[in-house]
Amino acid sequence: MCRSLVAASAIALFLSGLSGAQAQTAGTQHRPKTDAELIASAVSAAPPAISRDATIIGMEGDKVRTLRQGKGDFTCVPDDPSSPGNDPMCLDRNAMEWLHAWMEHKDAPKGKMGLVYMLQGGSDASNDDPFATAPPQGKKWVTTGPHVMVVGMAGMLDDVPRTADAPTRPFVMWGGSSYEHIMMPVK
Repeated sequence: MCRSLVAASAIALFLSGLSGAQAQTAGTQHRPKTDAELIASAVSAAPPAISRDATIIGMEGDKVRTLRQGKGDFTCVPDDPSSPGNDPMCLDRNAMEWLHAWMEHKDAPKGKMGLVYMLQGGSDASNDDPFATAPPQGKKWVTTGPHVMVVGMAGMLDDVPRTADAPTRPFVMWGGSSYEHIMMPVK
């Protein structure tokens, strides 16, 4: 139960922390609304072997709600309607701690590797600034296809490329920060 509350509060912080600038770029694509649509969106973030037993949480305004209680080690979240792309995610326990630290602007936990599945892809304001809410002047959103993130590896990624210009190979996002992580495209 405590882990679910930590997971829920981390996701609430994550989703509530997104800026109006992201909401303005979200476009008009269909966004899930019913519980069934929200659950379908959330489970699409990971392979069935991961998502079938995951807890699914969603947002209602600024409140987190459990859509489906799971018995696995992952928590899945449906697409965030305030971001420009379709970006549901499934996070393991260590990744939830990492996300929570990021949301609170605290150093990420050390020595706790975590996994985040984002098989629908995602959009980020910056490959370099973990707290950017919009791309820098003259830049575009960093759009990534289906990928898995390996978090909790800060300081161990010197040999991994740092560019996301054509994200077809693994690269480091937010390098040099305690949140640096490997983005591993899967298609």
